[in-house]
Amino acid sequence: MSRIRLLSESTVNRIAAGEVIERPAAATKELVENALDAGATRIVVCLDGGGIDRLEVTDNGIGMTAEELGLCVLRHATSKLTDEMLVRITTLGFRGEALPSIGAAARLQITSRTRDADHACVISVEGGHVAAVAPAGGSAGTRVVVRDLFFATPARRKFLKSPRIEAEHAEAVVRRLAMSAPHVAFRLELDGRVVFEAPVQERAERVAALLGPEAAAVMLPVNEDRGDLRISGYLCSPAVTRATPVAQTLIVNGRPVADPVLRTAVKVAYRDVIAFGRHAIVALYLDVPPDELDVNVHPAKTELRFRDAAAIRSLVIGSLRRALGVGTGQGMPITGFGPSPSLPAPSFASWHRPGRPSYPAPPLQLRPTGPIATPDFPHGSLAEAQLPFMPGPSARQFTALAPSADYPLGAPVAQVLDTYIIAVAADGSLVLVDQHAAHERLTHEAIRAQMLDGGVRSQPLLLPAVVDLPAGDVARLVARADDLARLGLELEEFGAGAILVRALPAALGTTEAGPLLRDLADEFADMDEETVLSARIDGVIARMACHGSIRAGRKLAPAEMSALLRQMEDTPRAATCSHGRPTVLKLSKADIETMFGRR
Repeated sequence: MSRIRLLSESTVNRIAAGEVIERPAAATKELVENALDAGATRIVVCLDGGGIDRLEVTDNGIGMTAEELGLCVLRHATSKLTDEMLVRITTLGFRGEALPSIGAAARLQITSRTRDADHACVISVEGGHVAAVAPAGGSAGTRVVVRDLFFATPARRKFLKSPRIEAEHAEAVVRRLAMSAPHVAFRLELDGRVVFEAPVQERAERVAALLGPEAAAVMLPVNEDRGDLRISGYLCSPAVTRATPVAQTLIVNGRPVADPVLRTAVKVAYRDVIAFGRHAIVALYLDVPPDELDVNVHPAKTELRFRDAAAIRSLVIGSLRRALGVGTGQGMPITGFGPSPSLPAPSFASWHRPGRPSYPAPPLQLRPTGPIATPDFPHGSLAEAQLPFMPGPSARQFTALAPSADYPLGAPVAQVLDTYIIAVAADGSLVLVDQHAAHERLTHEAIRAQMLDGGVRSQPLLLPAVVDLPAGDVARLVARADDLARLGLELEEFGAGAILVRALPAALGTTEAGPLLRDLADEFADMDEETVLSARIDGVIARMACHGSIRAGRKLAPAEMSALLRQMEDTPRAATCSHGRPTVLKLSKADIETMFGRR
């Protein structure tokens, strides 16, 4: 007998289902896209148990006849291709795989009625077995109910995450589709609770509603044409950023996509105006002639191939940079994290090297006190600064800051661009320090040391802060409330879509609670529910440290610069920030001579 055999139709369908429907969010996406293709003006999505137990999508589209119902559950049956060349695809769906794939892996029921029919019809598919079409009651449009997802493919089901995590993925899918179709009213329910409801809106209103009030307050429009290409939409000022690209919605010809060409273009456009490791918030709509892109790359249809990717990159980068230029010219804030907090004065853990005295410099603070507070520091002469600060009475106040072998980072000379500290070491080397990156590491290590010592010291807020967040972010933070309390962050749920913050880690000073919570929620979104915080503790502390550190663009007094250098010398891992960037560069005499062609 031949060792090669044809697989049964049901087995083929279950294999194909794994490509198209890998989790409830994928099934949700396919069903909502079908509703949009059907011309619906209202779509209601309901999920129970994260969509694993039950997923229902109801629309008021054109509906299907009894004959069409019988065909729609067969593989590669579709009403959306006008020809078979796959060149000018103008619908969201076209492969004819979604419904049969869902029917092969779950219990599927479709009830539909056209506007001129006197009754609806229903068809059921269970594990690939199709029942006959039967008459039923129902209003115009289509109602699809999916139960027991992956009951017929248990190997796939055991790889699903918890219902909460699966619901979050499904919610993200619905939000992106709602962003792509503001002319359609959307309603999303999770376990009987309304997560969001959006009426028919103008695009700007829909984007503002889904991005949230913080982002909506700094939205900048973009609208440009280049030949047959057009880009429109909204981007947020660099004043508001996120820790991950989760808030970037990219829509091509009405289709939400996760395209590396577009994501890279957004990153490049913002590269010079936001901090490293931060991500812009955008909602961009790109219109491309259908024959200039290929959407038939993957069954999920979220990846594209552009015929002229270079032209697309150029359009996105150029239009975003011009929009950002207009925004900053109108006085938009351009700091990456909102208002700069006062520089805290934490009690940093001491890691003095053996044989080295502890440096008695004052702790970092916004306004140093005492006679050293407002010195006439010799900024004007690098030649004088290289000496042990002997000339002049004011310089003698800084004899403790003189270059010394005990202090490898040397004595501060000046601050450049309100971001970088210039210092001179005892051997004459030039030292450059990134003040934000350096202080971020100091704050990180201070929190980490306190954590290892039994718990991070918290500072109760005089007035508890209320932070509005999406329901998914609230759930993630509340689920980790006990872990966060050990990090000095005390919070609790405060009604629907809000968090009440009672205390912050003392080492963070007067940082704002809102941006910090949003970043922590993003950090937790990448963690499985089963992952203990200790396994990712450095990542969480890094998010907190970033918000508690002095910002680039903030002027520092000489005593503050000196204190920063001294604490860097006594802090482990101080050569890099929490994100791996260098905090300090040192140019020796040989390095400088090479740069000037003297060697």
